Amino acid sequence: MDIGAVFENAILQFIGFNACYYAIAAIGLNVQFGYTGLLNFGQAAFMAAGAYGVGQTVSIFGISLWWGVAIGIGYAVFLGLLMGVPTLRLRADYLAIVTIASAEIVRLIVRSVKFRDQFGGTDGLKGFADAYQDVGVRIGLEPAGEYGFWIFTFSGRNLWNLMVGWSLVAIFGVIVWRLMKSPWGRVLKAIREDEDAVRSLGKNVYSYKMQSLVLGGVIGSFAGMMLALGNANVQPDNFSRNLTFFVLTGLVLGGVAKVTGSIIGPMMFWGLYAFLDSLLRELIDKPVRIGDFTLMQSTDVGVVVYMLMGILLVVLMVYRPQGVFGNKKEMAFEGR
Repeated sequence: MDIGAVFENAILQFIGFNACYYAIAAIGLNVQFGYTGLLNFGQAAFMAAGAYGVGQTVSIFGISLWWGVAIGIGYAVFLGLLMGVPTLRLRADYLAIVTIASAEIVRLIVRSVKFRDQFGGTDGLKGFADAYQDVGVRIGLEPAGEYGFWIFTFSGRNLWNLMVGWSLVAIFGVIVWRLMKSPWGRVLKAIREDEDAVRSLGKNVYSYKMQSLVLGGVIGSFAGMMLALGNANVQPDNFSRNLTFFVLTGLVLGGVAKVTGSIIGPMMFWGLYAFLDSLLRELIDKPVRIGDFTLMQSTDVGVVVYMLMGILLVVLMVYRPQGVFGNKKEMAFEGR
């Protein structure tokens, strides 16, 4: 078994592109869920807004790719208002229902035949990221004999995506950290704890909730933009409800209401996933059988990995429900 390859793959995923855009999405979700107590189960819809904003620039509108940032933000703001206006005056469970339904509605609209000319249908949008050149760039240390160092090689496009992506993670992390230390952020946390008490102090709870939902959605749209640029295409089925729950899992793993948790959590999620996946594939050269019953084979690895990660998450929730970097006091919200 090549244990070096297992750890190398895990490290690459820990700092890789998937962890990067998941961290951006988790920072946005943390603003809504961790700090304000808004049960948003539709972060994938905000990510789709950003991705299609970028994808439509060259493919549909014939304009510069950079206009996609403004278009994606506009889509995210509109979507946040559309979700929030009818629900934010009600209990949190109504928002959860609306957001998860809205995410599915968005996905079905962009993949429909009727709007194929605007969103590309099931084929999605392509050809908007062809401007990048694939220039080989090496980062790290090359293995030499008895020295067990690895070399990580990225193409020019991949390196650009990683640099921009992690820069956005740092920027949004600092912005959210500073905002939550401000009077505005303290109001959000007070709403999470007891919105009736905040309302009695003369604060417009509805307005603060709307601001939180839109801000978190806009941050999430940048995750979608990075996903679109990283894949060089936008596929509607990439924004299924599974995406939201994976982001939420990474956030809970790291710790809600902690900027550090929203960044490290997705990194741990992808690093652990890659480690278990690579380890099982190295261990299972042939099907594992008990008598005539096939217990496990290589095609089952993906499912088994999710099962193991689910078990580990249950154990974490039992012994440390606040996550790795979280604080139990920050989880004591009523979810209203």
